[in-house]
Amino acid sequence: MKLLRLCSLLVLQSATVFAAGPSFDTWVDTFAADWMRANPQSATAQQYFTGPEQDALDRQLTPITSEARAARVALAQRGLTELKQFDRTRLDASQRISATSLAWQLDDIVRSEPFNDYNFVFQQFSGLQVGLVNFLSQTHPIRNRRDIENYLVRLALVSAQMDEGIAQARARAARGFLPPKFILTSTLAQFDRFLAGEPAKNVLVTSLDERAAKLKDLPAADRAKFTADAEKIVREAVIPSFRRAQALLQSQLPLATDEAGLARFPGGDQAYANALHHLTTTDLTAAQVHALGLKEVARIEAEMDGLLRQLGYITGSIKERMEKLDADTQPPATPDPRPALLARYDEILRDAEKWAALMFDLRPKAPVVVKREPPFTEKSAAAHYTPPAKDGSRPGIFWAPLPGPTFEMNEMRTLVYHEAVPGHHFQIALQYEMTNLPRFRRDGVFGFISAHGEGWALYAENLAAESGWYDGDLKGHLGQLNDELFRARRLVVDTGIHTMHWTRQQAIDYGIRPSEVERYVVWPGQACSYKIGMLKILELRAKAKTALGDKFSLKEFHNVVLRAGNMPLAVLEQVIDDYIASAR
Repeated sequence: MKLLRLCSLLVLQSATVFAAGPSFDTWVDTFAADWMRANPQSATAQQYFTGPEQDALDRQLTPITSEARAARVALAQRGLTELKQFDRTRLDASQRISATSLAWQLDDIVRSEPFNDYNFVFQQFSGLQVGLVNFLSQTHPIRNRRDIENYLVRLALVSAQMDEGIAQARARAARGFLPPKFILTSTLAQFDRFLAGEPAKNVLVTSLDERAAKLKDLPAADRAKFTADAEKIVREAVIPSFRRAQALLQSQLPLATDEAGLARFPGGDQAYANALHHLTTTDLTAAQVHALGLKEVARIEAEMDGLLRQLGYITGSIKERMEKLDADTQPPATPDPRPALLARYDEILRDAEKWAALMFDLRPKAPVVVKREPPFTEKSAAAHYTPPAKDGSRPGIFWAPLPGPTFEMNEMRTLVYHEAVPGHHFQIALQYEMTNLPRFRRDGVFGFISAHGEGWALYAENLAAESGWYDGDLKGHLGQLNDELFRARRLVVDTGIHTMHWTRQQAIDYGIRPSEVERYVVWPGQACSYKIGMLKILELRAKAKTALGDKFSLKEFHNVVLRAGNMPLAVLEQVIDDYIASAR
């Protein structure tokens, strides 16, 4: 009730401002700030406010209650209503892009609300337990004594939020929304890892202690006390709440089946259509996405066949030959190859920065580093990127899972190009540095648009290949093509699972590793965003080349796309059309 009263007050306050006739820029800044006040964890990640207001938010977790969900939708609906009262013809070009992007995102939030219960609260990839642990151990800043005090306050809130998640998971299961048995099994294994060992060695304790050790003005005795306080909270509150969630999932195991996709649920076809719309920002149907995937798989496999033959891999399917190539390039098991692999990732990253200087005018000021994925999530995590802190306290980070015992040796280069340079780091870190963008676009206040973001990262992989970065490295080029093939197969598998009743084993047999199949099961549609986005960016580049002829500049095209920030694909097309018109 307190949250609803707060949101009602925000509505009244903003309505008063709107009645006074604000400019579009003033209104959108005010509305974005209202949105962030209801999302304390996002506000912390962005350090969106300053002073006491930010400090208060740094002591809260974003609520996940049904009341909070209702308030979020009400705020989005209010934004749509107020946005309609601005005459688009009287806005400048940048404001029109902002208005169109915001309208799409707010409408998407409203239309997606009825389908939120199709998500599993606890799952191995991005479940509540993963989000809480990763946020506290990686995102909550530890810059001074006050940050540690706020961390401890937040840590004490974890138990109640886990219990809210347990109640929601139980209620969804009562309505038939149970995870597949193999998802429960993977998630329970993750809980086992988190709960293993003494509280003093729990990541929520050790990560605090490690970061606090870097504070030069924090006495050792104070650090020891803070660490002991964290250990006490973890032992007495956090671990018991995780055990309660673990017990719920264990009780669901006998009731679960191995049916994987949304199609098994009433209304699952609508839920999946909404997921595709949300994550590709297009109106493509599942059947269209599936057909596109089959076409792309055939094209890429034909190119890979030629390269494999050059290396002497002649017999067997593409999948079988790539497995043989991967087996032939594995490092020795001893000594542990992981330190050398992390060093190699860093070497590739620094080399990529030199290559990128040849085709990008815009490059982030913030540095980027490579780190190994933490043990808690390593077995089920995919490689990913986290952006730098605005205050410089944290660089951009490419997180590389290295669970072993085998490693993706031939894909190392393309993975760096995707997650770091010139992929996500160029895109996201640059967006944060674009002071001419309105703040809601610069900081991604209303969420990350996967089709554009992941589409750019896959475009970056392709750009490296077509620009000669792999000259003399056939194995690396095959690794790049194999990753692109992987993204094309995703289109087939994701739609197969959620609309055609594909089984987990069918997806594995098609060429997708088990942890990835399980990711698609719990995050429907997201795997489709990469290829859809990449193809759109390539289409827009070809359109600009054709229209501008000799006036076309690859560097300038990259400038335009990166300066625009993260947005729906249709809005990106509008940006490119404006660029073509002005360049002419």
